Amino acid sequence: MENSATDPHTATAIFAGGCFWCMEPVFDTMPGVLSVLPGYTGGTTPNPSYQEVCEGETGHVEAVRIVFDPARVSYRELLRVFWRNIDPTTKNRQFCDYGSQYQTAIFYQDEEQRREAEETREEAACANQLGAAVVTEILPASEFYPAEEYHRQYYKKNPYHYQRYHDGCGRNWRLKELWGRETE
Repeated sequence: MENSATDPHTATAIFAGGCFWCMEPVFDTMPGVLSVLPGYTGGTTPNPSYQEVCEGETGHVEAVRIVFDPARVSYRELLRVFWRNIDPTTKNRQFCDYGSQYQTAIFYQDEEQRREAEETREEAACANQLGAAVVTEILPASEFYPAEEYHRQYYKKNPYHYQRYHDGCGRNWRLKELWGRETE
């Protein structure tokens, strides 16, 4: 199930949290989450490739599209998990990845999602232990382009490489510094 538009009992969330390899497992095992798809959004180039996005010229960010059952997990709960798994205080960078394609953002589907995203951004600003300004953008959803197949479920397909990358980027250390604990 990829698109909530075909099922009135599901909803969609789109979050850019830096490397989509690291955002996918965060949501993949949450009860009520039906699918997590890595991809690209927010830019102007139609059907971008990973290489094009990495070059930083498309305007797209790496993101995940989450289809969920709102009767089992709320959008606000997804937002809470999102905030605690990113560094919202750094623009155009997440951990060891640099460039505009790694900017954090929430892409809202409707006004209710926009409102909840803005409310939780304020909460995140108050909760981060460094007291640093939150620079995560809240933007209307635009076309979402699924990433190439080899990126999907990367953490399962390539567990050794994924874990070396995840740990080597200092992700856990920085999240603990910001939020007082490691990832969810």
